[in-house]
Amino acid sequence: MGISHKGRTMMSGTLFLLLLTMSASACNHAGRADSDSLSTDSVALVPEEHHLSLLVAGDLMQHMPQVNAARLPDGSYSYDECFAAVRPEVERADVAIANLEVTLAGPPYRGYPQFSAPDDFLRGVIGAGFDVLLTANNHCVDTYRRGFERTLDMMDSLGVAHLGTYRNGDERRQHYPFLLERNGLRVVLLNFTYDTNGIPVPEPCVVNLMDTLEMAADIERARQMQPDVIIALPHWGLEYQTLPSDEQREIAAWLLAHGVDHVVGGHPHVAQPLELLNDGKNLVAWSMGNVVSNQTMPNTYGGYMVRLELTKRDSITTLSDCGYALYWVSRPHDCGHRHQYRILPIDYADSLLTATERQKRDVIRRSMRRLMEQHNVGGVKEYPFSAE
Repeated sequence: MGISHKGRTMMSGTLFLLLLTMSASACNHAGRADSDSLSTDSVALVPEEHHLSLLVAGDLMQHMPQVNAARLPDGSYSYDECFAAVRPEVERADVAIANLEVTLAGPPYRGYPQFSAPDDFLRGVIGAGFDVLLTANNHCVDTYRRGFERTLDMMDSLGVAHLGTYRNGDERRQHYPFLLERNGLRVVLLNFTYDTNGIPVPEPCVVNLMDTLEMAADIERARQMQPDVIIALPHWGLEYQTLPSDEQREIAAWLLAHGVDHVVGGHPHVAQPLELLNDGKNLVAWSMGNVVSNQTMPNTYGGYMVRLELTKRDSITTLSDCGYALYWVSRPHDCGHRHQYRILPIDYADSLLTATERQKRDVIRRSMRRLMEQHNVGGVKEYPFSAE
């Protein structure tokens, strides 16, 4: 399945430089030119270079307070205000990816523990600039077969690419591993989850599970696609823990050893550090946290988006740059004059925030920056959000 085109394709081309040197032989001692020669140096070819920027974000959730806040007087739902402040950052990337951690089973809508969000939430996510959605997570079968299949139908009808769950085995074989082709690069994405909260996957539906035998077969299939890069996007780890578990570290090491280049994970609902390993060749982001939710546990109302800059030169692809941008979520009760949940850059202007918002922002900012500074492996950098 292809991805929607945002009209942001990074242009790259081939530059040819031809150097032509003409020389003539010297005259002999009698002043007679005994020969003239024309020599052409070999063509110097500047290697073709391709660039691709990827942005990956964490868990897109919808608890009932969020659904109620998004409801308009006419009964429809709008999420424009929710994503407005981070839309420029998402749209800046050539391809933006996030985890859709709800089903779209239609009304009546439900929050935790079995999520069913309005279709307008998906429209808001797409409108914010996300191109690819991950669906292999512990809530993907919350509304059983009807909601499972309707979620896929809605994504297909709105033209957004997705991976992780499938209507049947044939569909999985046709569309997975997921091949992304953009700007002269071939990137394979892998997505799988540790569990489905104990709810059996309804037949004939398929969910990518964190099974090493299946994952090894998928990686081998991915390598046969001759990609430039393979990126695994696991749904893993322990909820609300700010450091990766031993199991996460074991799985990441296994993935890298089997040919995956980068690992960007989610599920703990809080930010966990990033690590740049093997002399900068491999990035592992343990957990990006929630993009938006109504969770109340500490650190659940903030997170980061990961940016990966890939460069291909002379058929060699490298991670030429990477980093993360921190954000937090303002909730309606933090701001008396607004009714919507808003995802805001971590350094959003104080003048645009209430005193309550500033205090909550300061708490999560200190917490996340302390975490990143104390556990920064390889020098992964923080960068500011793009402005409109």
